[in-house]
Amino acid sequence: MNDLSLAIDLGGTKLLLGVVDRKGNILASRRYPSPLAEGKQQHEIASIMLDCIDDFSSKAPMDGVKHLGAGVVGRVDDESGLWLEIEPGRCETVELEKLLRQKTGLDCHIDNDVRCAMRAERVFGAGRGSNDFLYMNIGTGIAAAFVTGGKVLRGHSFNAGEVGHVAVDVFGDVPCPCGRRGCAEMIASGVGLDSRARALIHSYPASRLQIPDGARVDAKQIFDLAETGDELCRRLMYEAAEAAAALIMNLVWVTDPETVVLGGGIVSDGRMFQSILSRLNAGSMRFASGGVRLSTLDPGLTGLIGAAMCAFQMP
Repeated sequence: MNDLSLAIDLGGTKLLLGVVDRKGNILASRRYPSPLAEGKQQHEIASIMLDCIDDFSSKAPMDGVKHLGAGVVGRVDDESGLWLEIEPGRCETVELEKLLRQKTGLDCHIDNDVRCAMRAERVFGAGRGSNDFLYMNIGTGIAAAFVTGGKVLRGHSFNAGEVGHVAVDVFGDVPCPCGRRGCAEMIASGVGLDSRARALIHSYPASRLQIPDGARVDAKQIFDLAETGDELCRRLMYEAAEAAAALIMNLVWVTDPETVVLGGGIVSDGRMFQSILSRLNAGSMRFASGGVRLSTLDPGLTGLIGAAMCAFQMP
């Protein structure tokens, strides 16, 4: 029997559990609603995660599972196994690794969800073979993980990589929860596209964009309508691509990576990826010899595979 890991990926839209082997094969998985959007505190979310482990374990084959890896949103002290914060206002310190170990009896490791996704890219994806690369996830929000000289940048407060709060337009029309305006996340992420669509829709009465109650505006619908000439959607897509490209170039100037790898639900739409590429300045990107690559991994499963690699401590 192969050495297997129970993997947990807690994101903004889903809580995904799975059994994964060292080759990145997902042998079983189950999706649960993410409790993040409900505004729950970390201890409540940790309790929900433990309940989901019970449910998943009762249905999935667990023979050979010796490890557990969890990727969670926010600040994580991976060395001490502490989940420190989701966002300002949700910043309890939870001994998550200890709770998971007590629940399962498995060898447990935790990390930030985007750093977990970066592990998957480093082992199986577009970051393979590079000791200097930037992985940026553009999905519900925007965050990044940096590998420099073969080492992962974590920061003094384990907050390195929250690049969605880099301002790319200081006169932005939608304020960010961090207190600033013009943050890239509020322009180019799923949350940002939704917020801006709601703020601007009344200025575009001819737009066919649907603004749903109780759910985010569908980014794919924005991209589809932009192709038909819908002026609001063209503006949203154009400015999202401009913001994402500006952010990438800012980070390239700061970290000097060999390769930039983009992942996440928003950028995995080929139209957005190509739109971003067309806005990257050659002078800014001239030393990124590995280019800007779109992840070849399934954006819905990258975090789960990365959580398993975290459990296996690879690399």
